[in-house]
Amino acid sequence: MVPVPRGVGGARERSRTADTGEVTRPLRADARRNREAILRAAREAFEVEGVLTSLDGIAARAGVGNATLYRNFPTRDDLLAAAIQDSITETLAEADELSRTLTPRAALGEWLVLLTWRLRIWHDLPYCLATAHEDTTSPVQSACNPLLQRTAALLARAGVGENTPGTISAEEVYELVLALSWAVDRFKDDEVATRRRVGMATAGILA
Repeated sequence: MVPVPRGVGGARERSRTADTGEVTRPLRADARRNREAILRAAREAFEVEGVLTSLDGIAARAGVGNATLYRNFPTRDDLLAAAIQDSITETLAEADELSRTLTPRAALGEWLVLLTWRLRIWHDLPYCLATAHEDTTSPVQSACNPLLQRTAALLARAGVGENTPGTISAEEVYELVLALSWAVDRFKDDEVATRRRVGMATAGILA
């Protein structure tokens, strides 16, 4: 994936003044509407065509020019990171509920199922997430870091690896979830099949 230029693609415009240097200001109302229209169109297109769909097609669906899309989201990763943010927030909220209502081991098991299922909400999303996971410049990696951190927290809470330190890392478990999510996407698993697939793959972690 293409490295992301710094200082672009955010929800604020940047301007420079002679005496204060770089400052930020909120987007104008029309610019904010354009950004929201692009994100709405992107989610609709991802739902139907997958995340590798044409960016120019997303611009057309949003009713904006290509230049407007690329001004807001210079790369596909910029757009994907913004589009997936709501799902990440909802997933983390569900993790909080799992921690409140289940034992640590049960919460971890349900989290692995939930995360695998949520990371395949759009076709080819697991592929893009796995690619971005290896790219420290990708905004998608930054957007997904809270999921990795929550995985680490749930592993620690469940005491996984405490008797054999370093045997199982959160990084390895997250990468396993990405691989499982890819399989769920490719083989079109429903939720029952997903739970079975994750259960088989993670039995050693939860033993």
